Amino acid sequence: MATTNEKIEPATTTSAADSPSAYDGNERGQPARSTGWMYKSRRVGGIKFPAYASPPIQLGVVAFVCFLCPGMFNAVSGLGGAGQLDATTANNANVAVYSTFSVIGFFAGTFANRMGIKLTLSFGGIGYFFYTASFLSYNHNRNAGFPIFAGALTGLCAGLLWCAQGAIMMSYPPEASKGRYISWFWMIFNLGAVIGSLIPLGQNIHSQNSGAVSDGTYAAFMVLNFLGAVLAWCLVDARNVQRADGSRVVLMKHPTWQSELLGLWETLRTDTWVVFLFPMFFASNWFYTYQFNGVNLAKFNVRTRALNSVLYWTSQIIGAYVFGYALDIDKVRRTTRAKAAWIALFVITMAIWGGGYAWQKQYTRAEVSADDFVPEDWTTSGYVGPMFLYMFYGFYDAAWQTCVYWFMGALTNNGRKLANFAGFYKGIQSAAAAIIYRIDALKAPYMNEFASCWALLAGSLVIALPLILMKVRDTIPLEEDLKFSDETIEEVMPTVGSTEAHNEKA
Repeated sequence: MATTNEKIEPATTTSAADSPSAYDGNERGQPARSTGWMYKSRRVGGIKFPAYASPPIQLGVVAFVCFLCPGMFNAVSGLGGAGQLDATTANNANVAVYSTFSVIGFFAGTFANRMGIKLTLSFGGIGYFFYTASFLSYNHNRNAGFPIFAGALTGLCAGLLWCAQGAIMMSYPPEASKGRYISWFWMIFNLGAVIGSLIPLGQNIHSQNSGAVSDGTYAAFMVLNFLGAVLAWCLVDARNVQRADGSRVVLMKHPTWQSELLGLWETLRTDTWVVFLFPMFFASNWFYTYQFNGVNLAKFNVRTRALNSVLYWTSQIIGAYVFGYALDIDKVRRTTRAKAAWIALFVITMAIWGGGYAWQKQYTRAEVSADDFVPEDWTTSGYVGPMFLYMFYGFYDAAWQTCVYWFMGALTNNGRKLANFAGFYKGIQSAAAAIIYRIDALKAPYMNEFASCWALLAGSLVIALPLILMKVRDTIPLEEDLKFSDETIEEVMPTVGSTEAHNEKA
């Protein structure tokens, strides 16, 4: 391992004018803080806002892009059947989404590292517009081919968007703040789904039918999707991001397609232990199909599905806040926090899904598919029980996703490597989603779907335990992060204090 006394030679030479970390000539050899409008904090009233090129602001931009694109996608999906009465077309479209997503997502780190975060994120947002448009069209012509095509396009775009998002969320913050950054993103992102779910709730609040949502609902989602893709262009390039202590994100200065394809392999070779998280990746989207179609769509009418969706995504905000901030408790060592997070996940897996088992025993797919079945309304006696169960499902999802991202972020701070980790995560996650949507399209019994969810979640936690016990460390030396980059310590080190400031809070 490199030491702080070793001299690390630059891979290339850049002029002081071109380099974002030019030197000020002081005797300590520390880089000067960047100047310019994007590096100046602003005070509005009594509130001081961070600089535009700071990690909090950049994460906020990414969060609102996801608020408007996948957040609205989640709102549509959360209605069950993408807002349609019959989930078959939506299931087939989602098979296309996640089949494409799984392939593109696994290699998306290569694209993000080569193309840059801004372009990758903006292109990634376009697909969601076409996905929503396809169901607006389907309301009128019943052409199932358009949703399937739009699903495939969305999968391609989503693979890129989520890789870029994951790289930003895990590599921009200092080590001590990663849990909070993940929670901030997840809260804003899911606020999009909450607001998106309020649209069909408002439009159907006086209707107790069990039909499809209205054209106006889809049109509103389309406008928001488009705005999200445009918003991505407000990001600054990753090389220009500067933390509060003056340190920068560890990247490749001169990435090529060859270097990034090789980097994908190098990530698996040097961080082989990450495969112990792969089952958690696989399980992380598996349960959506059961929850959206096997619970919400199966049992409730349109307005109640919309209400359930609002409560589900609101509970995600709460779950992200609780787990994100708990994972950053600085009075507890990171290794201890990692173990505590695993225990907490295991306990709520048994508790929440145990409650889900009691609920699922009450009905079958055949019963809710019968012609004389009447979907339940929020005025139906006994609704409060399944309402709280659905809220706990949302809380659980946020807890799971927050912990998985935090576990990955605890393995490295290198932006290039974390882009590949994010790609692995989304690729494997999406492969699982494609499989379970296809299973649901084939009308598998709901109890079978439920059992597969519970077993995958519990089993994947057991498999991940060795990595959590043996590979999560209290801190990652800056020199180790630089091994997977062509940058030097002088180019990314803090502008004040010593290299230990690399780990300070933003």
